[in-house]
Amino acid sequence: MLSTAHRVRTATDFSHAVRSGARSGCRNLVLYTVGTDDESPSRFGFIVSKSVGNAVTRNLVKRRLREAAATALRRRPMGMDVVVRALPSSAAAGWTELSSDFERCLTASIKRSTRIGRKGDGK
Repeated sequence: MLSTAHRVRTATDFSHAVRSGARSGCRNLVLYTVGTDDESPSRFGFIVSKSVGNAVTRNLVKRRLREAAATALRRRPMGMDVVVRALPSSAAAGWTELSSDFERCLTASIKRSTRIGRKGDGK
């Protein structure tokens, strides 16, 4: 379970990450990553719409994504906000497929995020 300090909670934070973050997509999900200052903890937010399935299915997908985020948080505890949008195909995905997609998208999104940050710095 993610603590309150590690969750994206407000609509403003969600829209900031989605609109200005680096996007990376996989078969089952889309990740948006935006860098924050290195002093603040990394935070994760999840968007799982009704197109994924009924309430039971959506909650299962969210639990799996939260566990994948907790694993990623142990490796990258500071400096980023991540919003995860689950696609309808995530309902049929197993734990291993969903977690590997999460890691692959997170790695790609972080690379894009640092590249975007360098362009913005004028380097």
